[in-house]
Amino acid sequence: MPSLKIGQFCMGKPVMGRRFASLALAAAMTAGACAPRYPAADYALTEPAGPYRLASGDRLRVIVFGQDNLSNIYAVDGAGRIAMPLIGSVEAQGRTTQQLAQAIEARLRGGYLREPKVSVEVDTYRPFFVLGEVTQSGQFPYVNGMTVQTAVAIAGGFTPRGQRNSAEVTRQIEGQPVTATVPITYPVQPGDTIVIKERWF
Repeated sequence: MPSLKIGQFCMGKPVMGRRFASLALAAAMTAGACAPRYPAADYALTEPAGPYRLASGDRLRVIVFGQDNLSNIYAVDGAGRIAMPLIGSVEAQGRTTQQLAQAIEARLRGGYLREPKVSVEVDTYRPFFVLGEVTQSGQFPYVNGMTVQTAVAIAGGFTPRGQRNSAEVTRQIEGQPVTATVPITYPVQPGDTIVIKERWF
């Protein structure tokens, strides 16, 4: 990943969306407000290579084989944990689904089950956010294979003043928010905040 020694910037005032999403939008705006920013030519928002890393907002399907009372869908809370019967809170933030399954197995093995077998998969990815010059700003469910263009379509399309060729995307990379100006065809990932700027001509 290129160096983060780039000047700081602050995003413009966003348009608030649906009422139920206001708290989540506030958190998204805070994360991206003063993030390191890459120039448009870099598009330097690629996550480190490897499996998907869990974070707050993901919903997980946990199966403990032979234990129907423990198998369920669990949400990763704001602290990055899931809460399960018997073993309580388990850290999920930053882990892969396989790492989380192994952590759950270790906790269950500590006095609850002799040879636990656990499977974890993502049931619903954490939402993404669209702000700025779109018809309906807010948070929306993530769908695999999304681009900025499809994200804007989900948000009702551009306003007449919206910049249609590029957008600013803020993404958590190694625990830090990073922002880059990207083309409209750029891939979106869970948790991204997309800002459509106003065009001047």
